[in-house]
Amino acid sequence: MINKFNLLVSFVCLVVCIQYANSIDVNTTSGVVRGLTIDVLNTSVDQFLGIPYAEPPVGALRFAKPVPIKTPKKNVIDGTILGNSCMQIEDPDAKKLLPNLTYSEDCLVLNVWTPNAVNKSLSSSEAPALRPVMFYIHGGGLSSGTIFLMTAYNGSVLATHDVVIVSTNYRLGPFGYLYAGVESAPGNVGFFDQLLALKWVRENIHLFGGDRDQITIFGESAGSWSVSVQIFSPLTKGLYKRAIMQSGAHMYNKDRDVISQSEAVLQAKQMAVQLNCTDSGQWLQCLRGVDAEEVLMYELALTFPVLGTEYLPLSAQKAFLDNKFNSDIDLMAGVIQNEGSSLSSVIEKHIENMTVNGFKE
Repeated sequence: MINKFNLLVSFVCLVVCIQYANSIDVNTTSGVVRGLTIDVLNTSVDQFLGIPYAEPPVGALRFAKPVPIKTPKKNVIDGTILGNSCMQIEDPDAKKLLPNLTYSEDCLVLNVWTPNAVNKSLSSSEAPALRPVMFYIHGGGLSSGTIFLMTAYNGSVLATHDVVIVSTNYRLGPFGYLYAGVESAPGNVGFFDQLLALKWVRENIHLFGGDRDQITIFGESAGSWSVSVQIFSPLTKGLYKRAIMQSGAHMYNKDRDVISQSEAVLQAKQMAVQLNCTDSGQWLQCLRGVDAEEVLMYELALTFPVLGTEYLPLSAQKAFLDNKFNSDIDLMAGVIQNEGSSLSSVIEKHIENMTVNGFKE
């Protein structure tokens, strides 16, 4: 699915001269991160890739809320190379285009691009003013996508416009949205991942020259849907100042893309049976031991946020009517021009006599 979304984001830059120069270290709550200073359109940008913001969600932490990093890494975190993408069914075309992508459950990382990270050798009067921060959530139907799709999600060009750019991975498919009706598998943990990444940014972004009080969250398609979820969730209040939704919002979907708690538990138990986790008292524990590739077989059946839970206690419509949403933010919403054209080759297979030109018209 990845390649079907690589034309849809706002900061696509397919042709740009980027020259790599010196390394730069930043001491974060995750540990010391080593990035690179690169030249983008004749402007210096500091790039940090794959910074971990949570403990690996593996073993007992599969399907659970993300756990903040408790102890900073002892070794320097190499932010000069691509990190892991979250588990998903890999699109064959994407694999041809991006053979270097690796997939793992240990994928809760984020990227940062900044005009310049804070230089500790400068006095407070010499240091540049903190810059606005843009926090990007990628699309992909909550079942695919990665911040390491660099032909689409490379934030270096935006960073040349005097802003700090952050993009974050979050768990997808059943790894991000399985609900078992217990605290250890509360559903919607993909959204909890986004929340923890946002909290990490608020705690660390000043080290990269960013202003924690000037954060704009934005995303496209399912990323935009995620932004609308963050607006309606009571858990994100006060964490950001502005939001931009690009071609996607929960507010007009009339809850067709969410499921109830009872539906979600039923789906999870059906998956457990199919994966030979049939003990009624141990099925969740059993699922945590199933090979990740086998879990992916049930991706499409489980990629639905769960309503009536801690993250989404109310439907968007009821929250809006009851004024129970984050209304103290600035909001921009719109669509991506011509985005449907990138999917026309898929759609025309299912519509008789449909042509690409006809679809575009």
